Amino acid sequence: MKTKKRNIKQKSSGFHNQNELLILSLKNDNGMRLRITNFAATIMSLEVPDANGKLVNVVVGFDSLQDYIEKSKNKVSRFLGASIGRYAGRIFNKKITVNDIDYPLYHEDGIHLHGGRHGFDERVWDVDYIDEDEMSISLSYLSEHLEEGYPGNLRVKVTYQLTNDNELKITYQAISDQDTVINLTNHAYYNLNGTNTITDHILQLNCSNYLEVDHKQQPTGVIKSVLGTKYDFLTSQKLDKLEEKGSIDDTFIFDIEKEAKVSICAKESGIKMEVYTNQPAVVIYTQEKFPDWDFRKGVKYGKFPAICFETQNYPDAPNHTNFPSALLKAGEYYKNRSVFKFSIQH
Repeated sequence: MKTKKRNIKQKSSGFHNQNELLILSLKNDNGMRLRITNFAATIMSLEVPDANGKLVNVVVGFDSLQDYIEKSKNKVSRFLGASIGRYAGRIFNKKITVNDIDYPLYHEDGIHLHGGRHGFDERVWDVDYIDEDEMSISLSYLSEHLEEGYPGNLRVKVTYQLTNDNELKITYQAISDQDTVINLTNHAYYNLNGTNTITDHILQLNCSNYLEVDHKQQPTGVIKSVLGTKYDFLTSQKLDKLEEKGSIDDTFIFDIEKEAKVSICAKESGIKMEVYTNQPAVVIYTQEKFPDWDFRKGVKYGKFPAICFETQNYPDAPNHTNFPSALLKAGEYYKNRSVFKFSIQH
């Protein structure tokens, strides 16, 4: 069968870079549907069949592009479904050092977050192609030398792909003409019921350790066992424990010998999601409450509305020699490949 690969021509829009804002979609043979936009290479929605065969949108988002642009100025919602870079998570010390050269970074109170003042989450990406047979969309972005302080002209590509096994595959790739640091991820907020809260969700993590942080969320460099702590999800735990123990905004380190890294399911919808990745860790974030906004028509969210699984390297890795290196050498390829597999919990 001949592959139907369509190149996309774009027009000027004048928002951070000169590309037209677009909404693109994919659908697999089971009815699973994905909508993305080239604004921040964002996942707008992901509809998955529930236990009754009804489609449930499991990703928090808006219907209109204008909402994404306007809400991107709000710290609470800025990263909804967005691609994050050059460095996902926090970097401290107000700078990075590459080849003994210091590169100052934008920071607030000493914290450089998710790539800076205008990270990849505020950029309009190029849409390279839609491959209808492979059910994939590829987008790219050129981050120029010293953009947000980072060295090197960095060419970034993300490919979103659906499979008929009800998987969403997200692959980030990058190459730079100078040594630089990099840590890319997607910041989708998941709610497997499509509404209200995740407190009925049951979570299991193949993570025996997590990163210790201080009051500013700065890693101390100490890696601690989850045993006996609120971070212990080695056995399945219902997320109603958030009501008692509070939100999670922490880095969990994957056990290398395990294949399925994350498993989460919702009792109401019956939807189960498993996460597989080549990354060493996942930052899990459970926001306590969203602002009182209209997300999608008829959808309301309550306390603990969603959960993020940011598959990535460790936060602040450039400042810790005992963390996996975030250095990308000139001419070498970076790849973050993560798979989100959906099924019905029996």
